[in-house]
Amino acid sequence: MTNTENVQKVLVTGATGTVGRQVVAELLARGASVRALTRDPAKADFPAEVEVVRGDLTDPASLAPALEGVEAAHLIVFGEGYAPLDTGEEIVALAAKAGVRRLTVLHGGGESPLEDAVRGNGLGLRWTVLMPVEFMANALGWADGIRSHGRIEEPYADRLSSMVHEADIGAVAAVALLDEARDARHHGRAYVITGPDVLTLHDKVRVIGAARGEPVGLVELTEGQAVERMRAAGMPQETIDFMLYVYGNTPVEGRTVATTVQDVTRRPARTFEEWAADHAAAFRTKQQGKRAQEK
Repeated sequence: MTNTENVQKVLVTGATGTVGRQVVAELLARGASVRALTRDPAKADFPAEVEVVRGDLTDPASLAPALEGVEAAHLIVFGEGYAPLDTGEEIVALAAKAGVRRLTVLHGGGESPLEDAVRGNGLGLRWTVLMPVEFMANALGWADGIRSHGRIEEPYADRLSSMVHEADIGAVAAVALLDEARDARHHGRAYVITGPDVLTLHDKVRVIGAARGEPVGLVELTEGQAVERMRAAGMPQETIDFMLYVYGNTPVEGRTVATTVQDVTRRPARTFEEWAADHAAAFRTKQQGKRAQEK
């Protein structure tokens, strides 16, 4: 377990999100005292030892009470609706004034005033930027189609992804936040975080099929069909263009295995097989789930 002797409390923003919950869990596992920030504490659903507080990153004044007594903090760079936060300078100033010493920042995939403010702070704050590639949890977006029709429908079936388990993102964040109490080896680093394998869509449906106990089909859409579906779902053109770029021309970082998880946490990155086994129930019908329980 990481030595947390000098860490009084760690603040986690975006605590109820896919990554935020994992950061909270990893910090607790390593013996830290955790304060979770959320806009709606009533829906937070954390273990009793987590101190849940109300706050909103779009309203920096609401953060002042949450930062009291905090020595390290995990920040996200977007507000409601995934709009980039423009309150970065205020948040960094408040953190420094409250005595925060270390920050991790979850990179949002684009330009970020908050991340820029953290990187360029002249206030003595140590920082680490976390740059995960595709989340394994994104596969849950296929769950309805798999349960209903036994298949997924996606373009670019051969596209490559070194997708990462969200728990590994949380683990890297926790180590960076807690280890910095002893040394500065994570300071000023931007960590690309991936899983241990590069997978195609064919690989992913095969793994999900094995986990749920029945094969999953894959119908490859044309680019035109994919665009039509995204427009029907109400996606703005900017988002559609981004998705087509990522699917059709995945950046090298998104399809190359990085050793960050092993290097930082001293254990191997979790595989998609592990993730799928843990989430197999999400891809099963009630009948399939009943048969799985009977085995």
